[in-house]
Amino acid sequence: MGVVPLKEIVDRAMRDRYGVAAINIVNDLTLESVLAAAVERRSPIIVQTSVKTVKSIGSDVLMAMWRAMTAGIEVPCCLHLDHCPERAVITECLDKGWNSVLFDASTMPVEENLRQTIEVVAEARAHGAHVEGEIEAIKGVEDDVGSDEVSKRQSLEVSVHFVETSGVDVFAPSIGNAHGVYSATPHLDDQRVTDLVAATGVPIALHGGTGLSDEQFTDLIARGCAKVNVSTALKVTYMQSNLAFLRETEERGKWDPPSLFRHVGADVTAMAAGYVDRFGSAGMAW
Repeated sequence: MGVVPLKEIVDRAMRDRYGVAAINIVNDLTLESVLAAAVERRSPIIVQTSVKTVKSIGSDVLMAMWRAMTAGIEVPCCLHLDHCPERAVITECLDKGWNSVLFDASTMPVEENLRQTIEVVAEARAHGAHVEGEIEAIKGVEDDVGSDEVSKRQSLEVSVHFVETSGVDVFAPSIGNAHGVYSATPHLDDQRVTDLVAATGVPIALHGGTGLSDEQFTDLIARGCAKVNVSTALKVTYMQSNLAFLRETEERGKWDPPSLFRHVGADVTAMAAGYVDRFGSAGMAW
């Protein structure tokens, strides 16, 4: 199938009530490994890049990597810009070929957020791309974006008005979820997901997927969380795998970078495949 629009992926997932893993990659190795997991499991996949990753690697290099690694791929995939408050970066990524963006204006008053989101949606449409919207900051700092303060939760009426007026394709509400590692199993407002889907018909993005229980994933996906974000788990897996291999390498005194890459890549692929299985998207490629 290859690279497809975000909306095609999430609309199918919500219709059939499975979740699609949206995994933040940090370099070429993690990109290759996440795509390998999707192919292995015959699953659609959403690859995400943070603003920090775009700036550190460069949009041209990231897009070259993406095109090279998805050439001939036989599962549906798309490239998404995660949590971006900077309009210039959104424009840059859309111009380069990203399939979708999350315009994160959650620190703005809702009215200004809506005004600018309408502009971003129009810009994305001109590129054949889609937009995820957000009016409440998800607690936690991720790749230098966000806050540890709990954001005020807007009413259902305000949220529905934002979704319907802005024309966003995916909506990311705050339901007690958080970026990073949870200190305890969070208590989530799952009814809010049900209410938003019933009122708008728009797929929901679940942020802060690392650390939720299988029961929570299953329940929220059944309610309409079609896009499930995973970032912290990849970073932890990637760095711990490097650390473990390098410690063993130091003991043996045998330094071979390709062996390190194979080891870390296998661990990241296994991690991503595990989330695909948990979210019910294995075998859902078309």
